[in-house]
Amino acid sequence: MNWTIDPQQLWSDYILPWSTQILLAIMIFLVGRILARVLTSGTAKALERAKLDPILVSFLRTVMNTTLTLLVIVFALSQLGLDTTSLVALLGAAGLAVGLALKDSLAHFAAGVMLIVFRPFKLGDYVEVGGVAGSVDRITIFSTRLKTPDNKVVTVPNGQVFGSTMVNFSSEANRRIDMVIGISYGSDLLKAKALLEEMVSSHEKVLKDPAHKIAVAELADSSVNFIVRPWVKAEDYWDVRFALTETIKLRFDAEGIEIPFPQMSLHISKE
Repeated sequence: MNWTIDPQQLWSDYILPWSTQILLAIMIFLVGRILARVLTSGTAKALERAKLDPILVSFLRTVMNTTLTLLVIVFALSQLGLDTTSLVALLGAAGLAVGLALKDSLAHFAAGVMLIVFRPFKLGDYVEVGGVAGSVDRITIFSTRLKTPDNKVVTVPNGQVFGSTMVNFSSEANRRIDMVIGISYGSDLLKAKALLEEMVSSHEKVLKDPAHKIAVAELADSSVNFIVRPWVKAEDYWDVRFALTETIKLRFDAEGIEIPFPQMSLHISKE
């Protein structure tokens, strides 16, 4: 048996065809990656010009880039003569196995997609989600990061966010401050009400429209309780609330309006 290899035949039958196929596969991959980046970047810029939420734009950009990259890889492998149908089936089976192993992470991913698509809140909004309150600092496909008023960073899984009640304190331009102010039964009720009206009306950050509300709400066990409900800009909520609380206390003290506090009377009888 003759095992002599003809160099010319080796070149023409093996080296040249395989080299050509490999070179074409590499070119398809490189050109495809460039086109994928150009298409992804162009689409992202178009979405930004359309003033879509930056989080949604970033998510769509990632999905589009990943999808196009996978397509480019499949085309490049098909140029090498590989059976891409079997490869796709193999990737699908592997994806199913990974999905079963990472079902909790996929649940967070699905919740992240829902948050990005429906956008119940956006960056900078002050919200209460998953039992945590803070300003939205970042939303990813797996978690939402909040900054609390004392500058702590809290990361909440998206499954917990989307699966619970979401309260957005920043979605509306105006917010109402709900305060309950109690005075003693011996204090002048009409005078106290007039003072509250004056203090609320004179505050520069309290809105004229909608109008505020001050009324006697309850005759409690040891106090007459007023409800004080001024409207303010959402960003002024805490400043106005703190300022009014201090102003009311100081003014009531100066005008002789007593704010009651829990007391206990002890009676000792001598037998």
